[in-house]
Formats: sequence, C-alpha cells, structure tokens
Amino acid sequence: MKHQHCRKAGNAMMVVGLIVMVSSIIFSVLNQLPDMQMPALLAQGAILGIFIGALLWLTGARVSGREKIEDRYFWHRHYDKRCRRTPHH
Repeated sequence: MKHQHCRKAGNAMMVVGLIVMVSSIIFSVLNQLPDMQMPALLAQGAILGIFIGALLWLTGARVSGREKIEDRYFWHRHYDKRCRRTPHH
C-alpha cells in the first residue's frame, strides 16, 4: 500500500476503534442500571468490546504511523535518557 492509503486506512481503523470503545462503555454503564434487564452474555460482550476497540485503535495507529513518540512532548524530551543533549548528573 502507498503511504497515503495506509494513513487513511489507519485513521479509519482508529475511528472504528474509538466508536466501538465508546459504545461498549456506554452499554456497560447502561447495563448497571436496575431498570435495564439485559442478558449476562451482552454485558460480557460489552466488556470484550472495550478491548476489541482498543486493539482496533492500536492497530490503526500502527498502520497510519502515529505510534511514534514525538520530541515535542515535554516529559519525553526532558526525562528520557535517549533525548538528552547534555548528560545530567
């Protein structure tokens, strides 16, 4: 795949993963309400959906190239030993 297609496919996977995670969290919260009588299998499926959404998100980030840590992040720039320009004692 070309770089542009990989970026679009990865972004699409990240969006799908986000939608699956958010909808699973909402479904899990709704399952805790006493008025909602949902089967136990659906409640367990909602918990599994959170992890599936997270895996889709991470896969999409890997495909689109967004998994790299940027140098602009303060913590990474100041406290990671590989990014220091001068040695601190």
